[in-house]
Amino acid sequence: MSPPAIIAPSILSADFAALGKACSDTIDQGASWLHIDIMDGHFVPNMTFGAPVVTKIRPHVKRPSIAHGVGTFDCHMMIAEPKKWVKEFQKAGCDLYCFHYEAAVISTAAENPADHSDSKTSPKEMIRYVHQQKMLAGIAIKPDTPVDVLWDILDNSNKDEVPDMVLVMTVHPGFGGQKFMASELPKVKALRKRYPNLNIEVDGGLSEATIDEAAEAGANVIVAGSAVFGAKDPADVITNLRNAVESRR
Repeated sequence: MSPPAIIAPSILSADFAALGKACSDTIDQGASWLHIDIMDGHFVPNMTFGAPVVTKIRPHVKRPSIAHGVGTFDCHMMIAEPKKWVKEFQKAGCDLYCFHYEAAVISTAAENPADHSDSKTSPKEMIRYVHQQKMLAGIAIKPDTPVDVLWDILDNSNKDEVPDMVLVMTVHPGFGGQKFMASELPKVKALRKRYPNLNIEVDGGLSEATIDEAAEAGANVIVAGSAVFGAKDPADVITNLRNAVESRR
């Protein structure tokens, strides 16, 4: 049996004029986590928000009492220098720091925003560093990245360097509201077959119309933005997304 369903609405689709309330309301409506899209205008062409916004919304949502628990802030770091921002987001209230594989293989080992380094980081080093900062670590892959780049990372005997979650993007990262790419689901299937207990997240175009495909493939962490925040009854949508996953465990 795969891990339980986790519904993580993306606050990129929330009302920014009342963001704190939108976050707390969404948890009250049955969401497990909040998915927080951090974009820097470099790794992806869009820009969203940074650690100060996370700091401001954190008091509106109770911290999880257990790892992966309700209230987890799942920060999806679509940024060019992911190691530089680990400490800042830990201080801001991040619980799960999910960086991109594609950034980690080319970025520097600098540990603070103002720092510079000639040394490079790596996905394994990033995971270990995030864990050292007492956060869960996630690793994300874009549609153009083959899933087998993750095998060496996930099969690592050093558990400090193994991610707590893998995110398979089902759109090209950078903008909300894109069409779901079912072409990415074989990656989810391959991950679920090899790692039955792994938290596997999908992000992009998820809704009541596409959840069955994602759940059938083995995804258990579901990111949905406009499908939740734009719904007449968000609680009903969250319930339907959860039931779709739970029925296929």
